[in-house]
Amino acid sequence: MLAVLVRWGLRLLASLVGACLALAFPAVNAWWWAWVGLVPLLLLLARAGSFREAAWRSWFAAGGFFVTLHHWVLPYLGVFSVAAAGVVGLVWVPFGLAAHGLLRRASPARVLVAMLVLPSVWVTAEALRSWKHLGGAWGLLGLSQWTAQPVLAVAALGGVWLLSFLLVAVNTGVAAALVPGAVLRTRLAGGGAAVALAAAAVGYGMLRPEPVVTGDMRVAGVQTGIVPGPEQRIAAHLRLTRELAGLDHDVIVWGQSSVGLDPAQRPDVDRRLRRAAAEAGSDLLVNVDARNPSGQVTKSTYQYTGEGIVATYAKQRLAPFGEYIPLRPLLGWIADYTGAPEQDRSAGDRLTTLDVSGTKVSPLISYESTFPDMRRGLARLGADITIVQGSLTTFHGSWAHSQQAGFEAVRAVESGRPAVLVELDGTSAAFDARGRMLAWVPPGYRGTFVVDVPLSREETPYVRLGDWVPVMSGAIVVTAVLFLLRGRRPGFLRGRRPG
Repeated sequence: MLAVLVRWGLRLLASLVGACLALAFPAVNAWWWAWVGLVPLLLLLARAGSFREAAWRSWFAAGGFFVTLHHWVLPYLGVFSVAAAGVVGLVWVPFGLAAHGLLRRASPARVLVAMLVLPSVWVTAEALRSWKHLGGAWGLLGLSQWTAQPVLAVAALGGVWLLSFLLVAVNTGVAAALVPGAVLRTRLAGGGAAVALAAAAVGYGMLRPEPVVTGDMRVAGVQTGIVPGPEQRIAAHLRLTRELAGLDHDVIVWGQSSVGLDPAQRPDVDRRLRRAAAEAGSDLLVNVDARNPSGQVTKSTYQYTGEGIVATYAKQRLAPFGEYIPLRPLLGWIADYTGAPEQDRSAGDRLTTLDVSGTKVSPLISYESTFPDMRRGLARLGADITIVQGSLTTFHGSWAHSQQAGFEAVRAVESGRPAVLVELDGTSAAFDARGRMLAWVPPGYRGTFVVDVPLSREETPYVRLGDWVPVMSGAIVVTAVLFLLRGRRPGFLRGRRPG
């Protein structure tokens, strides 16, 4: 009986460790904890006693992490929240099994292998769960470093994936230095490698030259908050836009779903938007979320001038269960128990850039800001700046606001392009190409803001090489699995004596 209580107590402790790791992310933003927050879990996994127990502990830890980090989505899931937490917890089980196998009998060689294999397992799992139909790249460990200058510069080399790889490797080295029973040379190998990796990351960020500034763009944002009714929402945006007249901006941006009426079917709305752009003296980017004559609903960016619509962009990546229901013929009944939409939005099919006063502006819409590949694709199209139109009215007042805003710092460094996020309701923000904050507008703010954004074009290694870190990680994981399946483990992995 005592053994059972101890076992379950340690599983609950693993859950607490996972929950504490979530504090490294916004809104708590204890970014430094990501460098050591996995160490207690790795020690629990190393001393699990069996692979089965390691699986249990990693599952409990993942549940604690995801429930804490994404607690704001649980009410939205309704009766499915418990099931969702259980399923998402499975993504850490392979990591738990690998950690137990590599750290239970620590030696210098095994530690170095663990510092290569465990980050690979972690990044592979992150890449797989970032598939657009599974909710996107929320909660990736590397995103916790969005304010950690100069470590954030590592994202320019391999994206958020390399940041995650680095953090897990450092945690593994520190854990190896603390594993009970390990001899001095094992502790030195783990601790020394961890310090060397952290120092290399900081050194790269400090020595990286500043980008060449090619100009600047003055961006004005309109943040109305939640305004019920499409007519009232448009009126609120127009009223605030009039306040921006004469402020010498290049573009005015409204948030996602700011226009709930189709201008093609409402000439009066079209005229009001044209007039607003003309009176403001700059281009106007609005976001139309309305049913068109064919009955489809598409979330689209409309670029208005005083002459009318110049260009449009239709949202490509739709939020599952937020903007569409996957496999609706089978899962459509979920809408009766959650806030899922009654009608699926229609998706666009291409990235685009908008010409705003000679500057190439790349538009993205809300959920799309979570995907590094889209930002990389826009950089390859020659974009000078990314402007994201967002809206988090469903998760008003939650951690989701600062988490989405934090994405933009990492995306800016990955792509080598500045980024601006304008929320209808949420945290609006702007960052330069190095991820330095230029503006931070809290979710409770109602009004306008103007930010001067320095422009720079830099082809980062991540833009050139793409997702090489997940590919490399997957190859390492496959190689490790093949060794295990064939029973051809290297000698340093077969030894039983602690070292």
